Amino acid sequence: MKRFLMLLVLFVLMLNTYAQLPISPEVEIGIVEKLGDTIPLDLKFYNEKNDTVTLGSMINKPTILSFVYFDCPGLCSPLLDGIADVVSKMDMSLGKDFDIITISFNTKDTPEKARQKKLNFVQKIQEKDRASWFYLTGELANIQKITEAAGFRYKPTGLDFAHPSTIIMISPQGKITRYLYGITFLPFDLKMAVVESQKGLVRPTSNKLLDYCFAYDTKSKAYTLQFTRLIGTFILIIGLFFTAWLLISAKRKSLKVIKE
Repeated sequence: MKRFLMLLVLFVLMLNTYAQLPISPEVEIGIVEKLGDTIPLDLKFYNEKNDTVTLGSMINKPTILSFVYFDCPGLCSPLLDGIADVVSKMDMSLGKDFDIITISFNTKDTPEKARQKKLNFVQKIQEKDRASWFYLTGELANIQKITEAAGFRYKPTGLDFAHPSTIIMISPQGKITRYLYGITFLPFDLKMAVVESQKGLVRPTSNKLLDYCFAYDTKSKAYTLQFTRLIGTFILIIGLFFTAWLLISAKRKSLKVIKE
């Protein structure tokens, strides 16, 4: 029983260790975390009113940054709904304690489309706070610069895009302080991310284990469990445990022989 518990603990620890390893910079679709880096604040975009704005003119408090495209058939709408849902449940105020910036990475999206999309997802948020969720569109060069600076990797697939689902916390100075993965978020997690961002504190991702266990499938446009990766890791753990057990057993036998 003790050996089984040790094996289980080793398996979890090894998974967590692998999950903490950074994604290769060569990855096409996913997140390459750039914690502590500062995003380019001079980049220009268009807000939903078709005004030209810079990120520097908009970011003056902790800011939730998300990337979507407005005709997305899969992850984008659930992500935006997840953001709206968690904001509506927080004991912090949008516009006072933090802002939200959503940037489309599709150059075909327009300010008018951004305005229509915004109306779909601000209904859960108090009307007085809705102006602090900004929907931006832009030109390809600026989109590529901000997505690369944030470590957000996406790829065109026909008329659509394959892309990860995450929100990125940006400090008032434009520093990346936290990544939160998925399409749903806990109010406490987001609150802590906001508080830390206000102080400029960089925190490692706590749920990289999920990112290790699941990968984005470009065909189904959904996240799938990586059975091969998990089985391979489990076999590796078994091998390491068995080797350690053999070494310990051999050492015990040699000590026994010496004593006799």
